[in-house]
Amino acid sequence: MSGFETPFLTYDVLDKWDSPSWNEQTREVVRKRLEEVPQRHFLTAGQWSLLEAIVARLMPQPERDEPVPIVPWIDDMLHHNRSPGYRYADMPPMRDAWRKGLDAIGAEARNRHGKSFEQLSPEEQDALLTDVQHNRVESRYWDDLPAGGFFLHHLLKETIGIYYSHPDAWSEIGFGGPASPRGYARLGLDERDPWEARELDFEAEDA
Repeated sequence: MSGFETPFLTYDVLDKWDSPSWNEQTREVVRKRLEEVPQRHFLTAGQWSLLEAIVARLMPQPERDEPVPIVPWIDDMLHHNRSPGYRYADMPPMRDAWRKGLDAIGAEARNRHGKSFEQLSPEEQDALLTDVQHNRVESRYWDDLPAGGFFLHHLLKETIGIYYSHPDAWSEIGFGGPASPRGYARLGLDERDPWEARELDFEAEDA
């Protein structure tokens, strides 16, 4: 358990569904995100399983009965080859980077521990991923892919980005979701529009 407790326990962004904050276009985008989780098309079954285990360490969700789906959206991005339109000079193309990176992490786990990454303890998984982040890896598994670059620019970036594009995460951080069509008017420091979430005052409750 991370010990994190959201200060927005009573807030649910989906309460805005039929409010003036969202129009039909916004509701359709959110509905698809909630109800049309993609199936596996790009990753192999083994790569999918490995990535699920990696994501569970990068973004643990022990408090959720139904974790925010992350791997299906990464697979969907790769299946449709939706790249940001650029790549780093020392990195192979996006799809190649994901294939090589996942296979290399799997090989690192087997070389170090004699078993798959999924079979490692959480502490062993974290240690291996930390070494990947800092390029403390066997170069023979990585070829022309920089391990640290793959960790930062692909694994971590996509995991966090997809998590925080989900309404459950919006509620967790008090985000009101897409500002269409209402928009946000009070943009100054410590300013809040009337329809925005309010934090619970834990100190006041404990007093």
